[in-house]
Amino acid sequence: MTDTPTNPFELMMKQAQDMAKAMNPAMENFSPKGFEALWPTMPKEVMEMMFGNTVNKDGLDAKTRLLLTLAGLTCQGAQADAAVRQTVRHALEAGARKQEIVEAIGQMSVFAGIPAMTRALELAQEVLGDNEDTDQ
Repeated sequence: MTDTPTNPFELMMKQAQDMAKAMNPAMENFSPKGFEALWPTMPKEVMEMMFGNTVNKDGLDAKTRLLLTLAGLTCQGAQADAAVRQTVRHALEAGARKQEIVEAIGQMSVFAGIPAMTRALELAQEVLGDNEDTDQ
């Protein structure tokens, strides 16, 4: 078998990977989990500012936006592990309860299917297991 890309997207991705490895050989061992550890949870006030309330003060709050983001990530098949875990952490910081997070993911089973919902719940549980929620 050959390692030659079969379409333009694969070629572009291979070229980007080769360039990253050439600039920093350590990138060959890069893991998204390592990057995830570098990204702290933003305070709720920063999320409110960055996610729209400074521009649209009567718009959605950060908690709602993050629950919608979590629903979208679930609909995509919960393929982005780090993004799902980060969104759950940020939603908790923005005031979402465990029950709201589970409901947002569970509701997507209708649109994304049971496997996507199950995967998103597994990823969320990795975060929720560390955060005891007294108001379930």
